[in-house]
Amino acid sequence: MQPDLRIDPTHGTKVHVVGSRQNRPVLASNIASGSCPFCVGGLEAPEVYDVHWFPNRWPAMPDERCEVLLYSPDHTATWSSMSVTHIEKIIDMWAERTAALSARTDVECVFVFENRGAELGATIEHPHGQIYAFDHMPVRSGERLAWTPPASAELSVTSNDQWKCAVPAASAYPVALELWPARQLGDLVSLSQDDRHGLAAILRDVMSRLERLYSTSLPYMMWINQRRFGDAPTQNHWLHIEIVSPWRGPNLMRYIAAAEVGTGEYFNPVTPETLAATLAGRAE
Repeated sequence: MQPDLRIDPTHGTKVHVVGSRQNRPVLASNIASGSCPFCVGGLEAPEVYDVHWFPNRWPAMPDERCEVLLYSPDHTATWSSMSVTHIEKIIDMWAERTAALSARTDVECVFVFENRGAELGATIEHPHGQIYAFDHMPVRSGERLAWTPPASAELSVTSNDQWKCAVPAASAYPVALELWPARQLGDLVSLSQDDRHGLAAILRDVMSRLERLYSTSLPYMMWINQRRFGDAPTQNHWLHIEIVSPWRGPNLMRYIAAAEVGTGEYFNPVTPETLAATLAGRAE
């Protein structure tokens, strides 16, 4: 069944109706290494690899727009356990796939993302991410094209010569971070080798801080906001990464309920300034 794109008549929201994904295999998040399709020798990774990508067998969109990115052959690897050198290989893969997908004439937005943790619906524990190549610019992604780095140093978490990280002043999520390059760049492909090394270092640093935040593995979502590709590429966009978690405490989900979903206004129980100060103090 081909995905069916529909538009909500009131809000203009695009909804991809993908009935075929209802039948995709559901694997336990604690599936053992050895039976995992992402481990070396598994269904999706028959050969030895450092990092690896392949087309999603159960795509949310047609025409090979959805890919799976394997971050490590180690089933139990995390951002904090991987070396900076290895993380650079992941970033290189992000950039290579962005270059390949954005070269298509029918792609406007290359969206790199990761869901980590069973709480967020991740069905396979093995470290991996995904890419969706949209033929249009999704609404929120389009809105983020106007994003610029925050001016306040009060919410800063950490930085290096190439990258900076801070807590956003207003987020619907109790845990939220933004990362951006120290110089304005619009996409992953534009990152120099120094930029990629700096990003690898700060990702390892930030993810380590998040793991120490509640002294346990934190479920999170991460995505990368890049410039518009295609016939009308975005000028002056500032590439940035968002990392958010629905936990407001150790194993405590912050549920978004009717008053928020229905009105589009949110009530965050975690003060951003407190979160920033806490994470800034969680250095190794």
